[in-house]
Amino acid sequence: MEERRVRVRFAPSPTGPLHIGGVRTALYNYLFAKQHGGDFVFRIEDTDSNRFVPGAEEYIIETFKWLGIRFDEGVSFGGKHGPYRQSERREIYKEYVQKLIDNGQAYYAFDTPEELDACRQSIDNFQYDAKTRMSMRNSLTLPAEEVDAMIADGQQYVVRFKIEPGQTVVVDDLIRGEVRIQSDILDDKVLYKSADELPTYHLANIVDDHLMEITHVIRGEEWLPSAPLHILLYRAFGWETTMPRFAHLSLLLKPEGKGKLSKRDGDRLGFPVFPLEWTDPKSGEVSSGFRESGYFPEAVINFLALLGWNPGTEQEILSIDELVQLFDITKCQKAGARFDFQKALWFNHEYMLGKSNDAIAREFAPIVAGNGIEESLDRVTQVVAMMKDRVTFVKELWPLCSFFFVPPITYDEKTVRKRWKPESAKVMAELAGVLQPLDDFSTGTQETAVFEWVKQQEYKLGDVMNAFRLALVGEGKGPGMFDISSFLGKEETLSRLHKAIETLG
Repeated sequence: MEERRVRVRFAPSPTGPLHIGGVRTALYNYLFAKQHGGDFVFRIEDTDSNRFVPGAEEYIIETFKWLGIRFDEGVSFGGKHGPYRQSERREIYKEYVQKLIDNGQAYYAFDTPEELDACRQSIDNFQYDAKTRMSMRNSLTLPAEEVDAMIADGQQYVVRFKIEPGQTVVVDDLIRGEVRIQSDILDDKVLYKSADELPTYHLANIVDDHLMEITHVIRGEEWLPSAPLHILLYRAFGWETTMPRFAHLSLLLKPEGKGKLSKRDGDRLGFPVFPLEWTDPKSGEVSSGFRESGYFPEAVINFLALLGWNPGTEQEILSIDELVQLFDITKCQKAGARFDFQKALWFNHEYMLGKSNDAIAREFAPIVAGNGIEESLDRVTQVVAMMKDRVTFVKELWPLCSFFFVPPITYDEKTVRKRWKPESAKVMAELAGVLQPLDDFSTGTQETAVFEWVKQQEYKLGDVMNAFRLALVGEGKGPGMFDISSFLGKEETLSRLHKAIETLG
């Protein structure tokens, strides 16, 4: 039999912001598709109209645009298997619902919510299945004429899948191996609701995967209980030969304690659980995002890829191309992956160090300009070269190195008490005299002249340099002193020295 082209899909529901766990699922689908030279399809599963949230679909698309993960076809990308939004495929689903009914593999059910609640109250662990269906109001128990009349009269109904007991359903999972389920424990799931003329997830999912020629379904482990039902549906339609392979990914767990990762964990511990910032359209509540927090998209991808999978080596920094090459879906762990947000910070710092100074400067320059400073990109790049190893995020650069662009107005009291000694004003005045005649104000020239003067005067180098730093920076921080003074230039360095002498005395 001819081997099919690999096709995977990411099919979120537009019910709110995309959780970072969903991003990892999409990433694994992308890596798998690219590794096998296949296609990555983007589908929107919006059959539950009551849960639709305005802006959610656009948010999802923007997320992957920021991350640099491109879909081959789907909503907003086009393709020959459209439409890719389930709410636009109503007529397609109706056709397949009718096929199941005509074949006796599905039936109409007219039970009201109140009647179903009454069953749950009176029968322990009630479920609508082979044991109970014949005592309910459905097309299996009602005369055909009555069923037709009720439908013609516009009475609301659902269509349920008729699951026969005594079958063994085998889920051949790429991660979890062979999982065997007895059909006796499955209920007759609702496949279609007349109220909104839309299918439920279970039917729409199967029909779309078949028609869109999906070969592998890679999704979270929360969907594993649905797999037996989906396999039975494939059999009911006679699609066994095109049934996709399943791979159910482990959950992302809280950084501490038990349970899966939630927004509450992020709020409590101060880290994002959404890729982009999200404003709830109803409450106005704003949730932080990785992008707005300052993470590099490459760092987020690298971090997520190693949550539940690793290449089997000590290497941790991996480009997207390396991830595509190394990824092995069968090596994903079965147990949940703990979300270590400190590791996410580490990854971002490593990517900060790995990026060129020019690249970081282009991101930092708008922050400099936003603080009212007109400075050339070349000068900003010089500062980045000296300071980027000290930060995790680009936005942290300004508070750390604003002194390069703005002279100190005040001096840190603790540093003054510790570093500005009674003789410091006199020594700094002498230092200004040493620096004044230098035509070459480079780091090396300054260092030679100052060290020679310190030696001649028999001063303590540490005392001199600490007071010098306080005068130029305003506190005890920053890179090498002559790197700072060289960047500032002679005029600005002398101006700051004289200001400190005048202010601190």
